[in-house]
Amino acid sequence: MGLDDAVTVTALWGAVLLSGFYHGVNPGMGWPLAVSSGLMDGRGQAMVKALGALAAGHLLAMLAILLPFSMMTVLLDWQTEIRVGAAALVIAAGAYLLINRRHPRILARVHPSRLVLWSFLAAMAHGAGLMLLPIYLGISGTEPGEAGHAAARELMGRNIGSAFVVALAHTAAMTVAGGVIAAGTYYYLGLRFLKRTWFNLDLVWALSLILVGLSGLYLAINGH
Repeated sequence: MGLDDAVTVTALWGAVLLSGFYHGVNPGMGWPLAVSSGLMDGRGQAMVKALGALAAGHLLAMLAILLPFSMMTVLLDWQTEIRVGAAALVIAAGAYLLINRRHPRILARVHPSRLVLWSFLAAMAHGAGLMLLPIYLGISGTEPGEAGHAAARELMGRNIGSAFVVALAHTAAMTVAGGVIAAGTYYYLGLRFLKRTWFNLDLVWALSLILVGLSGLYLAINGH
């Protein structure tokens, strides 16, 4: 691996963590529900438990997107085409969210106590896993000259492991960011502050998907 490749991989791992922090800050990923759980129960432990449930659902959503791609042995011969297609899918998702600004109705039908399911559906509906996909494919790119069944098995095993590491790192960053905001609101600021300072990141979210898709497209075309 040359210096340029090392810098690219480092930047991609940075993007995994940065996107995790971004998802954690976004109220649409659920930290206000953790605050609500703590306030309704009157215990900080309830908030921590809710954050854990939100993290579990988010992790499952990330793996639901990443694992199918990690098991595609055709990455050996078609990795550039797959990465271009994935980038186009992410751009399309961002464009759709720009056009359709309505909040997914299915989330309103999930009982507040089912936070794992809610978090999973929220991440899927908002394209959170798709945002991570071009980054993951850049990290798990194959080396030139790999071929044959042995290489395919090795690639699959390595990429499945990478998918779990990427999803875990991303979810940990999300949980830390969301947890800090939730704890600050619960212990110090209160719901009145939350009502006064509510921020909607739907537009920024959609534009971020497009930006990540374009970045993934550039990396795929330029062989990084």
